[in-house]
Amino acid sequence: MDDWQKLYEAARKVQNSRIISPFIEVGGVAAAIMTKSGNIFTGICIDTASSLGMCAERNAMANMLTNGESEISKVLAIMSDGKVGFPCGACREFMMQLSPNSGNIEILKNYESRKTVLLKDLMPDWWGADKFK
Repeated sequence: MDDWQKLYEAARKVQNSRIISPFIEVGGVAAAIMTKSGNIFTGICIDTASSLGMCAERNAMANMLTNGESEISKVLAIMSDGKVGFPCGACREFMMQLSPNSGNIEILKNYESRKTVLLKDLMPDWWGADKFK
């Protein structure tokens, strides 16, 4: 089993779209991240009526940070249809701010072909790079 399959299966395990209340729906999107040390952290999206929710990727990163890690090597997000998708701009920005090495985070573009893109290619000329020097 390769890393992408491990991440995909971990995300699918927590993905469970459900309505929590008339204001909150969760689990339509799930994400899994692999840290530099090889640990996997997952998260689900939390959609709220007041825009105070959280994307699955940021939820997974919060889980990672809660458990004492901050260096990501791979990210995978699964949409409600089971296909992988890209992190939104807010999630990309959050990842870039974690570490001077964040530009090298691999993001899965296509599960079947295992095609990836580096975060730095999605965030060219990132505004905060000089602050890490």
